[in-house]
Amino acid sequence: MEDRRTFIKILAAGLAVPRSVLGANDRVQMGVIGTGTRGNQVYQSFMRNKDVVFVTGCDVRKSRLDKFVADSGARMTAVGDYRRVLDNKDVDAVLITTPDHWHNPMVIEALKAGKDICCEKPISNTLEAAIQMTEACRNSKQVVQLGCQQRSWQHFEDWAKKIKEGHIGNINHCVLLFPGGGGPARPPEKPETPPPDLDWEMFQGPAPRKPFVPSRLNWRSWWDYGGGSITDWGVHLTDAMCWYMNADTKGPLLSSASSVYSSGVEDPERAPDTFSVTWKYDNFVATFANATPPGSPDLGMSDLYGNWFYGQKAVVLVNRYGYDLKPVVRRPRPGAPAPAEPPPAPLPAERNMDPEGMSENPDSRFGSATVRHTRNFLDCVKSRNRNTACSMDVGFNSTLPTLLAVMSVRQKKMFAWDGKTARPA
Repeated sequence: MEDRRTFIKILAAGLAVPRSVLGANDRVQMGVIGTGTRGNQVYQSFMRNKDVVFVTGCDVRKSRLDKFVADSGARMTAVGDYRRVLDNKDVDAVLITTPDHWHNPMVIEALKAGKDICCEKPISNTLEAAIQMTEACRNSKQVVQLGCQQRSWQHFEDWAKKIKEGHIGNINHCVLLFPGGGGPARPPEKPETPPPDLDWEMFQGPAPRKPFVPSRLNWRSWWDYGGGSITDWGVHLTDAMCWYMNADTKGPLLSSASSVYSSGVEDPERAPDTFSVTWKYDNFVATFANATPPGSPDLGMSDLYGNWFYGQKAVVLVNRYGYDLKPVVRRPRPGAPAPAEPPPAPLPAERNMDPEGMSENPDSRFGSATVRHTRNFLDCVKSRNRNTACSMDVGFNSTLPTLLAVMSVRQKKMFAWDGKTARPA
């Protein structure tokens, strides 16, 4: 068994020689690392573009990889070691859709290999790894895009413009809601022999070595590999918040979080199933909780989840179903003198919800954001424009509040961020 440190060591090899300068009609040749559920979804979105081809795929689960390659119908090589993807001179760019703990070494090594990178969010599952990745991208000439695809969703873009233009007035509070959590504590599982088609050593990679138990493959709820809903769905919510609130270049001044395990049994290795997070920025506060009231019955899940922006003129909800604006109506206090001039008329209520919005069905009213996100990536690869729809710098500040929240949950402390380091407040 190789020592775990070999998985995070930067390759000593120099930069790969690029295939060529790509023209407008050339196809970008890509490799995908991670062919699970999300890997398939993003791959399918890429394949709606005519100027891309995938030449290799990689996964630690051989049966899943073989099925992916067979279903693709493409002339694609299948490899179990991601380094073979990075060694491939025919690969211009890589799609990384692995568990979060693998993002750091794969991104940094892909940069060294001269590959452009489309990487799923969040940046990583630890603050230290996220900082390393961001610095590596700043010192590279490669095109990097993080998978915060809501930035490529039309109604998200429309409301970003409206809010920045002051449509609902000054905003002092952002509320983030999403149902879900890390999962309640389970009875201890007995270690098993890993399935024969799984490279368990490679799956763990830079994470601490642990015996195999089947639930670890549901990796998002394990601190070793992810951050539960706080980082998984939380990053989509904090990303929209930072975007709309002009906070793409800054982090929260203070971060605090509380959590409980509904079973009453705390599991130090797994994310809690109930949490509440608070962030203080320089000119607004934000809260994030995994509790939402029931929504309308015609939508597949609560239409009350998502980003709530509390402005002076209105409160607006923006999520993947659409948007819902509720005007603030100010009534005079009983006995108060009549104003010299009548108050301005309240904003009209607006509501536009698409039941297929959460599915990102390209044929739905709002269309597929991930298809547009992949189009942006391919355009940037060809033009060498490093200002992608979500660059690593922007993605860092969207991921940062969630990583500070995880630190607060795990260490039971409030954290202050000074722009470079986090310290207990």
